[in-house]
Amino acid sequence: MKKEEKTNVMRVLDGKKIAYESHAYNPDATMSGEEIAGILGEDPDKVFKTLVTQGKSGVYFVFVVPVKDELDLKKAAKAAGEKAVSMIKQKELLPLTGYVHGGCSPIGMKKQFPTFIHETAEQYDHIFVSAGKVGFQIELAPADLMSVANCKVADIV
Repeated sequence: MKKEEKTNVMRVLDGKKIAYESHAYNPDATMSGEEIAGILGEDPDKVFKTLVTQGKSGVYFVFVVPVKDELDLKKAAKAAGEKAVSMIKQKELLPLTGYVHGGCSPIGMKKQFPTFIHETAEQYDHIFVSAGKVGFQIELAPADLMSVANCKVADIV
């Protein structure tokens, strides 16, 4: 990746002086998170996806889970203190977060939403999340991600 090519996520991290490593790959719209982990040469347990939901109350919530796992909506609702949560429609993602499907990051959304990360993130010295653009990932310490995205740890898969 060219030095001058920075995503909003990278600018946020730079501004907060948080160490990270950026990784770029040639995206393909059909790629799964596990395929992206393979391209990065990383364990899929360390590569996380960002999912946006809406609670029964109307509040939006962000969940960060390993790419090989599925968000458990019941556990997610419990973590969020909601009766139920449901995934938002793909067309709602960009206007709500500023990110497109496949490039959604828990860092630097248009608005800060209550954010939860799966408890396994704490097992690693570094994890990967989207850098806010399809084809870009950032690698950083889970504690740094939790700090900058104001994440709560929960069992959500």
